[in-house]
Amino acid sequence: MKAPGRPRTSKLPRVEQLRHAKQKQRAQQRRAGLVHIQLVVPVATAERLAVVRESGALIEFLNDALDRHVVRIADYPALADVAWNLADKLIPAREAFALYERNWRHIRSEKLTPLETQLIARLTQEFGNGVINA
Repeated sequence: MKAPGRPRTSKLPRVEQLRHAKQKQRAQQRRAGLVHIQLVVPVATAERLAVVRESGALIEFLNDALDRHVVRIADYPALADVAWNLADKLIPAREAFALYERNWRHIRSEKLTPLETQLIARLTQEFGNGVINA
């Protein structure tokens, strides 16, 4: 008489099968450029994130939020010039605004790209109340 339960298709115990499957899944995610992160957030925030995730717009939402709060130095030539001593590739938007303010005398406004001009205008509105103290 056969033992009840699922049929054995592998000689490995179930725990080992699960471990191998998880390793394979993580390797596939790495190849796809995905990274697993874990966040600790309040329950109310987690519930709202779950709603956004279920709508399928979580990545778009996070990208929009990160674009507002994080600046990639290399995307903005004048910022890269004044942040030459920073090893970070990404900095908080507030820190980018502070760099522009502190080093405004070194920035040539005629050489600013349209994208950088938009960034400076946005940062000035958001962190400088419409004024850049230079």
